[in-house]
Amino acid sequence: MNGEQRMRTITYREAVKEAIREALHRDERVFLMGEDVGHYGGCYAVSKGLLDEFGPERIRDTPLCESGFVGAGIGAALGGMRPIVEVMTVNFCLLALDQIVNTAATLLHMSGGQCNVPLVIRMATGAGKQLAAQHAHSFEGWFAHIPGLRVLAPATIEDARGMLWTALEDPDPVLICENNTLYNMEGELAADAGPVDIDTARIRRPGSDLTLVTYSASLYKCLEAAGVLALEGIECEVIDLRTLRPLDDAVYLESVARTHRVLIVDEGWRSGSLSAEIAARIMERAFYELDLPVERLCTVEVPIPYARHMEQAALPGVDGIVATARRMVHHG
Repeated sequence: MNGEQRMRTITYREAVKEAIREALHRDERVFLMGEDVGHYGGCYAVSKGLLDEFGPERIRDTPLCESGFVGAGIGAALGGMRPIVEVMTVNFCLLALDQIVNTAATLLHMSGGQCNVPLVIRMATGAGKQLAAQHAHSFEGWFAHIPGLRVLAPATIEDARGMLWTALEDPDPVLICENNTLYNMEGELAADAGPVDIDTARIRRPGSDLTLVTYSASLYKCLEAAGVLALEGIECEVIDLRTLRPLDDAVYLESVARTHRVLIVDEGWRSGSLSAEIAARIMERAFYELDLPVERLCTVEVPIPYARHMEQAALPGVDGIVATARRMVHHG
């Protein structure tokens, strides 16, 4: 290898499966549970083959009752296990909201620090696959509002592979939001790739003219837009938040001090969104670094449409990012 790191091509889906398999091998307390994770192989084929490899005690199909099996996951975590609970789509997690928000997130506080809940909940999120309004929303910003939870949004194959084990080592509940449009994405991953941190944001592209702050699948729209803008001499710095709660403020605030312009791209709805929180923090802590107001591109405030052309029109897109960034830079 002559000192070079050996790389391999892998999909996001395969990276998540590898992470689950590694966790099952590393710790006998780890098990996966959820709807259709066993015999069917998972809604997005992430767990396909794991039932044959690990058996029904560790790959557990559950009834169609999110409140029930998320509650069972909380009980298992309290009992010393390290459950990975899969909720088929983020919309369905609303059926377990009481368990997640009122139980998992609060038990450490309510027990005076005596009861940790080392639970990981994975869920598919986001639009773009024509799954319509009951299967395609982006509620990760809601969960980022809740003290007691850690919320992750792996956008890269490296993070899809590496965040799970680090999350399982956390003594408190962690939600991993996997955008369903990423599962088929291919990319390179180091052959010896392992756990990654779940604390810091990353600069995915350096730049000096404008900061693009985003996460999950919108990262790739921002990177594509940054490539288009670079041909015009506009250099955008692209920030991948990675962890939505707690936010790593330092990375995007330092970027603002370099570029003096910020555009936040958030697949959530605009009102009460994660983008609103980030904009407020920038205004509170970096107001005098700004050459013009913070701007946001979010999903249109409608239930996600089924028709493809309407779905795409509702989501933040590359053309909108390019046009907004261009206007912001030339305005300054």
